[in-house]
Amino acid sequence: MAAAPLAGRLGMWPRRAGAAEAGWRRFALTTRVTLLDSPGPAQLWLPLVQSAGDYQTASAPLWRTSGQAGLLRDPRYGAGLLRVRWTSGGAAQWTELVQEVATRDRGASGPLALSAAELSAAELSPAELSPADWALWTAPSPSIPTDGLVRETAQRITAGRKRPCDRLRALYDWVVDTTWRNPDTPGCGTGDFATMLRTGNFGGKCADINGLMVGLARAAGLPARDVYGIRVAPSHLAACLGRSGDVSRAQHCRAEVFLDGEGWFPVDPADVRKVILEARLPADSGMVRRLREHLFGQWEMNWVGFNDATDIVLPGAGGQTPDFAFLMYPCALTAEGQPDCLEPGRFRYQITSRALTAAEAG
Repeated sequence: MAAAPLAGRLGMWPRRAGAAEAGWRRFALTTRVTLLDSPGPAQLWLPLVQSAGDYQTASAPLWRTSGQAGLLRDPRYGAGLLRVRWTSGGAAQWTELVQEVATRDRGASGPLALSAAELSAAELSPAELSPADWALWTAPSPSIPTDGLVRETAQRITAGRKRPCDRLRALYDWVVDTTWRNPDTPGCGTGDFATMLRTGNFGGKCADINGLMVGLARAAGLPARDVYGIRVAPSHLAACLGRSGDVSRAQHCRAEVFLDGEGWFPVDPADVRKVILEARLPADSGMVRRLREHLFGQWEMNWVGFNDATDIVLPGAGGQTPDFAFLMYPCALTAEGQPDCLEPGRFRYQITSRALTAAEAG
């Protein structure tokens, strides 16, 4: 068994008086994994909650396991991972990971006033990106093409709009108006928005719809990225946008686009489409119109973000790649192949979220 902290970006954890007045809530997120029918060596990768901006801070992770575990980051995006290895089969292969996270709603009205302690702990959104980061977040990748039909579509949508914020709004409205949530899509979807554009079938879930948002933004010259995470508490916006307790199937991908002078700007067109479908509301209803405005520049932080790594390369995987281009679910590689991360009952993993009391939060 092992327990260890992770220094740096993932280890920031402000504990102070007056946190409740500043709008912070705290949660304990626990992931338990048991590999089934694994007769030999196996590996497991679990995404860790990141600290980001002035709206989310994560504690150092703690874990117990029957294998050998260590903390790693993927080389391109710096996503924090817990990697567990078993060198042989026979004995039960299990891991339990616990991480605490503090969140407060991320709004378009500007950052909340921060104390000196928070300023030293929070990684605030920069008003400008370095040339290297600009290149990273506008670059194409295997899952995020920016040429051909993607670029043609982005240019058509943004034609005549000079200001970045206007181009972003045009793209956001087009994605909300054009896509639809397909309840039959497995998990959160695959993020293959290029096929959506090529076929004209714009049905999908959050990784598809918000992936389309990111791809079009990059093609329009705006730095953009998906943020992969999980819902951890009920929503005050709509019941279907919240989850607590057993959140094993509550994964959700969001998007953010960088605007000079404002920093990373949050959007979530996929949740607009989710409410339209699951609340059975017309797209032009008053509630949907209000939600549409709210999710252009605001995130309700009953959700926590793991990472922004698309086309992730798993450290130590020996060139093997996961079934998905992102690490939002537990991922394992065994002698029998890769267990289906969309079937937590067969893979046997459970993720639970629990709100912490003021006394527990310290």
